[in-house]
Amino acid sequence: MENAIEIKDLRKKYGAFGVDNVTFTLPKGFIMGFVGKNGAGKTTTIKSILNMVSKDTGEVKIFGLDSVEHEAEIKQRIGIVMDSPFFEENWTLLQVGKALKPFYPNWNDEKFKRMLAEFMLDPNKRVKELSRGMKMKIMIACAMAHDPDLLILDEPTSGLDAVARDELMDVLKSFISNENKSILFSTHITTDLEKIADYITFIENGRIVHSDTKDNLLEKYVVVKGGLGLLSPEQKSLVIGYQETKVNFDGIVDKSKLAELPKSLITEPCALDELVVRFNKEGRRS
Repeated sequence: MENAIEIKDLRKKYGAFGVDNVTFTLPKGFIMGFVGKNGAGKTTTIKSILNMVSKDTGEVKIFGLDSVEHEAEIKQRIGIVMDSPFFEENWTLLQVGKALKPFYPNWNDEKFKRMLAEFMLDPNKRVKELSRGMKMKIMIACAMAHDPDLLILDEPTSGLDAVARDELMDVLKSFISNENKSILFSTHITTDLEKIADYITFIENGRIVHSDTKDNLLEKYVVVKGGLGLLSPEQKSLVIGYQETKVNFDGIVDKSKLAELPKSLITEPCALDELVVRFNKEGRRS
């Protein structure tokens, strides 16, 4: 299977902060949710992929090409949406399109204008007059106007209301309907990923915790609940994101470890949001 993104042993440090030994693969034709709390290393990883910062060590390939040696060629095939727009505030939306067009030989004015219309954006409105949701829409329109093969989105739904997030999910589902297109979607809002993601990669404290298909991850873990005092210290260490109330405990467990726990425990299916919360708790505990 051809890969849209291959990252191996990526390392980038800013003093005590950074990412270390980041390794994951996004196959072509799929959406990967890149998940972690704010400050976990998502943006640093994405900026390293895009050569917006120079990685210390490691290898990044996009479409099978080295991201440094073939940077110009690769970026013609990528659409990028960061968490805030980088446009001149006094530009109209038409001026935004005119400013970007020279950088992309495949830029399609008609597609850009059509997307503005679909998003109900006034082409004569100025960037500074846009709401948070509108700014996200203009960035999406710009990212897609040159028909990219890969979209890289860094926290695109942060600060958006539920309606705007649903609209964006519809746009992404339409984009990915072409099997040659791929999306890397960085977010800490996992309800969005429940709807559209094929793969999930968790990052915590600059390190990859898990990377697999969404279905495999949800199948691998189960929520466990029980009364206090049921678990030995060794058994308790198997429970990810362990927490207690006055009368009971809960957490998640790898199903392969269930045989090592008391049979009296209550087990329930694990949702993606539950996984993220528990992995974050585990990261704080470790």
